[in-house]
Amino acid sequence: MTRTLLTAILGTALATTALATGTSVAQPRSELQRDADAIRATGAVGVQARVSTKAGTTTAVSGVADVRTGAPVPADGFFRTGSSTKTFVATVILQLVGERKVSLDDSVERWLPGVVKGNGNDGRRITVRNLLQHTSGIHDDIPGPSTAAEYYAHRYDVVRGSELVRRAMTHQPDFQPGAGWNYSNTGYVLLSMITERATGRGWYDEVQARIIRPLGLRDTYWPGLRAGIRSPHAKGYQVYPGQNPTDVTIGREAYMAGGAGGFITTTADQTKFFQALIGGRLLRPAQLAAMQRTIPVAGQLAEIWPGARDGLGLFSRPLSCGGFYWTHNGDILGYMTRNGFTTDGRSAVVSVSTEPEDSFDHALAQDKAAANLIDHALCSTH
Repeated sequence: MTRTLLTAILGTALATTALATGTSVAQPRSELQRDADAIRATGAVGVQARVSTKAGTTTAVSGVADVRTGAPVPADGFFRTGSSTKTFVATVILQLVGERKVSLDDSVERWLPGVVKGNGNDGRRITVRNLLQHTSGIHDDIPGPSTAAEYYAHRYDVVRGSELVRRAMTHQPDFQPGAGWNYSNTGYVLLSMITERATGRGWYDEVQARIIRPLGLRDTYWPGLRAGIRSPHAKGYQVYPGQNPTDVTIGREAYMAGGAGGFITTTADQTKFFQALIGGRLLRPAQLAAMQRTIPVAGQLAEIWPGARDGLGLFSRPLSCGGFYWTHNGDILGYMTRNGFTTDGRSAVVSVSTEPEDSFDHALAQDKAAANLIDHALCSTH
């Protein structure tokens, strides 16, 4: 939810633990460890990764949780997951579609009269499907600090979803509905609002009742106006131009992000959620098929993520060993999440407690190192 391209879409302590049949075995310098260290080498402060297969689970950490104390990164610590939150919101919307309470062809105007209008924006022409698949054309105008001083001045600000929509409406659309593709956080703010209108309850209450509680995701939550993160966690750092990494752990960015990126979770919980979703435990077959019906991403993101395709709250990316994996990455102030899941139960989740905003090249290097970890993990267990 910060303003870089990747985030808009977008002493060292080392430890690795393999878990199989309940036994913990040290595996120094495993491939997973090397890949976690490679992310750290791009300038990341801390990294935690989890790879799961039918044989068991392996975790690796690299870097530190706190640059001041040098405390080690927890192997399954809490982190802000950013836009991976969108998959939860998309799942709830598709559950409502399966219950015939919402239609993918419903217009935004049908649910939110008068909300999307002005400067060429027209909610009568934008559908729920457009919002889910980033084909609405709605332009993002998401505020975010560009210096440490701005972060400290605004970290406790409360920016509501309705204000984010109003900001978007001051811009002309990026394109007419259905005529292009461009990642839009505002689209998922609108989907959260539609969820509330269709159910009469808060979007998070619906996610809690339909997904978090049934799956037993005890470590996944939306903090609301609470500015901190539950322990244990690695502190989140933002790298602003010309400045040392800034500790941005405390703030209300998650509240502003809402259904577009506000969840806090762990690698274990994220694994459990996506495996349940892709395994068909959360959606009826027709709705899961709709979610996985993809189109190519466009613009610069198509160059950054070659071969990536976008479904309804779920992306696919090709594997170097053949086939593809399902994913939804996340970026928010201080934290980057990358993940990958296959239909046969393999998965990899990595949380990096650093968001580079000093240069595009730095952000791209960190993103590619994390993507390499995902690809190696999924291909080595193929």
